[in-house]
Amino acid sequence: MELFSISLHDAEQSQRIKLYELLVREYTQLHNIPAVPRLEWKSGMDRLIGWIDKQPEFRLTQHGTALYQSTASAIAEYIVSELEQLLLSSIIRKQYRIERPEELDSIVRFCSEMLGSIPVPLPERDAFSEVDRKRRKQKVADELEAYLQEQTELHLTGFVTFRLQNYWSELRDAAEYAVDEFVMDKQYQEFISLLKYFVDLQEPKLPLVHLVHKTGHEFMVCDERLQPLEHKPVDRIVAEMVEYEMNVEDMVISTLVTISPKQIVIHTRQPELQIIRTIESIFGIRVSVCVGCGSCHSSFEHHV
Repeated sequence: MELFSISLHDAEQSQRIKLYELLVREYTQLHNIPAVPRLEWKSGMDRLIGWIDKQPEFRLTQHGTALYQSTASAIAEYIVSELEQLLLSSIIRKQYRIERPEELDSIVRFCSEMLGSIPVPLPERDAFSEVDRKRRKQKVADELEAYLQEQTELHLTGFVTFRLQNYWSELRDAAEYAVDEFVMDKQYQEFISLLKYFVDLQEPKLPLVHLVHKTGHEFMVCDERLQPLEHKPVDRIVAEMVEYEMNVEDMVISTLVTISPKQIVIHTRQPELQIIRTIESIFGIRVSVCVGCGSCHSSFEHHV
């Protein structure tokens, strides 16, 4: 008895093997039915047939639900693990006209990490992404199961393209977010490069500046004697570079760029802060970070 036929006309050899292995793994977990499907390739590996020998104990009406659930789960895992990044790449290329391979790869990778398609090092993101991935896979599996209950012929590419509209909608939302993040990051990097170029062109106006991290996002710019510097007007060119309303951190960076010190010592107990990384990106080897020297110890204690 033939139960289903899966067409894989455009799949690579490794993908065919992966689907076969996923189906076998699912069927090995079926213990409450008298027989599980045997798998056989037809037409030069383009079609995978699932069939069961005649067995009086097997009843499709009785055992079909569990069998089709397992089949749908295996195919859904195949779609998420093998096809999802290809689908994201297609969306990003066609919808956002991003063709440069390095940019496309970067966006697809970020998108895949966010969706849980590939692992990421952050445990908290791993946990969230894994839950989201399981939810997304289950939605695909539910649609596949409903289809297999009614149809025995499954053309996988056609099914993914035309039947999984909710799944496509989620991928498009993820792609839109990833592209927006990529564009913002690119603009940020270009802005940092511009500030760095401006700094490199200037002659240092001060030999040494201390930047004391007081609390939260509050910093104090001090001279070589750790005395607060008077606020100087931001250079006109720097002001033109910053085309948006500056927050406190932006003002600190703009002040440093304007006075362009030869050396900057940052005193902080949070060296991982983004503003510190930004300052290091702009000023390079001029920057050193102190996490508790004698000169700044009293300042830390005062602001605990």
